[in-house]
Amino acid sequence: MSMTGSDTSTPSPSGKQGFFARFWPWLVLLFLGNVWGFSFSLAKMAMEGGGHPIGVAYWQALIGAVLLVALSIVMRKPVPLNRDAMTLYVLCGMLGTAIPGVLFFYAAAEVSAGIMSITISTVPIMTFITAIFFKIEKFSLGRIIGVIFGMASIVLLVGPEESLPDPSVVPWVFVALLAAVCYAAENMVIAIRLPVGFNAYSLVCGMFVAATIVMTPFMLATDSFVPLNWPWTRVEWAIVGMAAISMVAYGLFVFMIARTGPVFAAQTAYVVTVSGVIWGMVIFDETHSLWIWASVVLLMTGLVLVTPRKEEKSHVS
Repeated sequence: MSMTGSDTSTPSPSGKQGFFARFWPWLVLLFLGNVWGFSFSLAKMAMEGGGHPIGVAYWQALIGAVLLVALSIVMRKPVPLNRDAMTLYVLCGMLGTAIPGVLFFYAAAEVSAGIMSITISTVPIMTFITAIFFKIEKFSLGRIIGVIFGMASIVLLVGPEESLPDPSVVPWVFVALLAAVCYAAENMVIAIRLPVGFNAYSLVCGMFVAATIVMTPFMLATDSFVPLNWPWTRVEWAIVGMAAISMVAYGLFVFMIARTGPVFAAQTAYVVTVSGVIWGMVIFDETHSLWIWASVVLLMTGLVLVTPRKEEKSHVS
């Protein structure tokens, strides 16, 4: 990767490498934020079409698990099945797919797609606080200020009576926030327990399989299975779309956690907020109060204040 010699007539390769090395985390972050932001509108479609939260979350995990296992077989890329790896799969499957998926789908039936996307802003807040506690991240005044802005944005979201179109949905906003707690916990599990050199694909495949296995008895016990009838309606397309987004986005997200640190990776949530609001406006003609727009501005300010670390350790291949 390094280049030798004193020839300065062809600086473009190193220049390109330098640009990519500096900005690739932000490019991946923008991509993840936009596709994940779209998933909130898909969740809204599935719920408005009559899908059951547990059944939809189950399909999301099952489709991802089947496709990832099939890809693993075709590529002859075995997934580690030792005790530590399987423990990691179960923890991430529960905290990153099963529990928050069900909570978000329940909330999506009551809350707008834009508001749902804003609630994800609590992920970097709780991730940063936890990372400081476990000494994974160093104290930074800029990041602390960014966290404060994020907290203030949530206050603007649920505090003023004029903020939400229907104050009765406030409890469901907190349900979505509880799901965000799960995502923050998953960030820390990955940062603490992910073995050095562990493949991101293996982790995502394992966590989807684990989530499917854990959710199966709950889906059967609650009789919440959602049939994918043909021809597909918005419900079926939404379910498949969310599964595809989860597979691609989670793999890149795990890679980001290992390469840029859990706090910066969690800043994907801020981009999710903006894209989720915009997708909701485009698809559902959602409108928002000045309080909510002020909340979004605070979130963006927090994103600017939280930057990737200069030196990182690679935990994933």
